[in-house]
Amino acid sequence: MGEHALADAEARLADMLEDLERLVRCESPSSDHEAVARSADLVAAIGLARLGAEADRIVVDGVTHLRWRIGSEHDDAPRVLLLAHHDTVWPIGSLATHPWSIEEGVVRGPGCFDMLTGLIMAVHALSAVALPPGTAATLLVTGDEEVGSTTSRALIEQEAQGCVAALVLEASGDGGAWKVGRKGVSNYRVELTGRAAHAGLEPERGLNATVEMGAQIVAIAGLGDPALGTTVTPTVAQGGTTSNTVAAHASFTVDVRAETAAEQQRVDEAFHALTSVTGAGIAIVGGVNRPPLERRSSEVVLRRAVAAAERIGIPVPDTISVGGASDGNFTASLGIPTLDGLGAVGGGAHADHEHALVAEIAPRTALLVELVRDLLERPGD
Repeated sequence: MGEHALADAEARLADMLEDLERLVRCESPSSDHEAVARSADLVAAIGLARLGAEADRIVVDGVTHLRWRIGSEHDDAPRVLLLAHHDTVWPIGSLATHPWSIEEGVVRGPGCFDMLTGLIMAVHALSAVALPPGTAATLLVTGDEEVGSTTSRALIEQEAQGCVAALVLEASGDGGAWKVGRKGVSNYRVELTGRAAHAGLEPERGLNATVEMGAQIVAIAGLGDPALGTTVTPTVAQGGTTSNTVAAHASFTVDVRAETAAEQQRVDEAFHALTSVTGAGIAIVGGVNRPPLERRSSEVVLRRAVAAAERIGIPVPDTISVGGASDGNFTASLGIPTLDGLGAVGGGAHADHEHALVAEIAPRTALLVELVRDLLERPGD
């Protein structure tokens, strides 16, 4: 059965590359809702052609998401969730400097690695898989993953409820590694309120929010714990109005990454326990954006994926834990067995050298077909 999946995927490769080219050429930066809507139109058309089914089009706060539910319509049917996104980080016009190309087996173009190749793999895998009777699969393609999935999180969590597993078609780690751990992400903005005064005539009458900001940045940067993999990184800072005025306001943003929910909670509590050094007012905005995808969430699906690769006769990928988050963080936090990094092999996500390897597309699509079939044939294992 595995050999058939590989042969079928290889036969589909030309169609997959054709679909991928169309998608890469349809630029879809997350912040441009009209561009994301155009991309959704194209993804829906590709899905209709390959799956023979219309997508559910779901627009939340102007952001367009797509969903296909294939197979049994019973609510209690064993179901696998495939997750992908069609938004990218590349602004409109990027094709002029980073054109679509395939040269010497390497695909290049904006978003080809993160994660349009994985999206096309998911569509074709779902088209190829023979779902066991009484089972189902859902493909959810969101439009705001690159900016935190703020409008799609509830949809992701809704679709994940009760699923046998969630398979995330994000790009792989180096060399094709599956992603079995992802740090959780928290985002904060620290707002400081002081009192303005003339910096030359009477600075002592002011309360300097910029001085308070400096003290708080030092304190917050110290919340990281390298031994536990927790990073706390102040990023963008702003303060004051003019060069001769004591700053009445200042603010800065902080990026927090943690491998465990306990570490996320520790850092969050520390943020809300901050006290002023100068007497300036402190307000904390933000908090946890994505919980961690801890390795234990991947173990069950990982064993099944290893067995599927062996049946197909392809090398078993390595595994890796990474600092970046994905929508798999949400499904894992719900207790749904989740395996990430099942998409493209290549590199250069968000960078000038972004690329995907053609030779890996068919084998990894076949693996996805075999894994979905196996998970639904033996959902209790």
